[in-house]
Amino acid sequence: MARSHPTDSTADGLPVLSLRGVTKTYPNGKSALRDVTLSVPEGDFVFLVGPSGAGKSTLIRLLIREELATKGKVMLEGRDLARLNRRDVPQIRRRIGIVFQDFKLLPNKSVRDNVAFALEVTGTPRSRIAPAVDRVLRVVGLAAQADQRPAELSGGEQQRTAIARALVHDPRLFIADEPTGNLDPLISWEIIQLLLRINEMGVTVLMATHNAEVVTALRKRVVGLEDGRVVRDETGAAYHRED
Repeated sequence: MARSHPTDSTADGLPVLSLRGVTKTYPNGKSALRDVTLSVPEGDFVFLVGPSGAGKSTLIRLLIREELATKGKVMLEGRDLARLNRRDVPQIRRRIGIVFQDFKLLPNKSVRDNVAFALEVTGTPRSRIAPAVDRVLRVVGLAAQADQRPAELSGGEQQRTAIARALVHDPRLFIADEPTGNLDPLISWEIIQLLLRINEMGVTVLMATHNAEVVTALRKRVVGLEDGRVVRDETGAAYHRED
């Protein structure tokens, strides 16, 4: 039986992520999120599940401050994202790593250069870039493919490159938005194992997914959205509610 996870608990310390009464209503009147309250402590691994249109993508856009909540607060490490100065947004985004099901790699750059580019655009000193890139390529198992371009890689290798790029900033929160959506089952499991390893390194992981098999097998924390509302928040849970 899955154990309910209190959404306002901070027993594990200051949450990395906290949403308090968050509602997102678009100009056309559509409410994508309705009174969402959620707390994610440091080191948690959370599956975000729900049907298409449930609000998962909107929630992720709020977390990276691509959009702002209509009501309520979205807090990252105790900072209210809506109150950030514009110049502080890039800094806070570097605290978050994010990957999508479409890998968004630069086709004319090598694996190494795709990952390095994430540091170059933030003004990281050149002397620090090469060691950081080499380190994350070892983590994701792509050291041997460092000089290859995306077209020379398998889908799984492309996703590993995207993960390395998102990881190179040493984020506190790692968001994976349907990261296995375009991959076959065996490769999907390899990507999930990599996300688990990243979580074991101390990084908080939030993964939005429709992959019921993975969620049910791993028995992590599951937050379910339906029609913009949190309808379940359980630890050790399956993809579907077990009543």
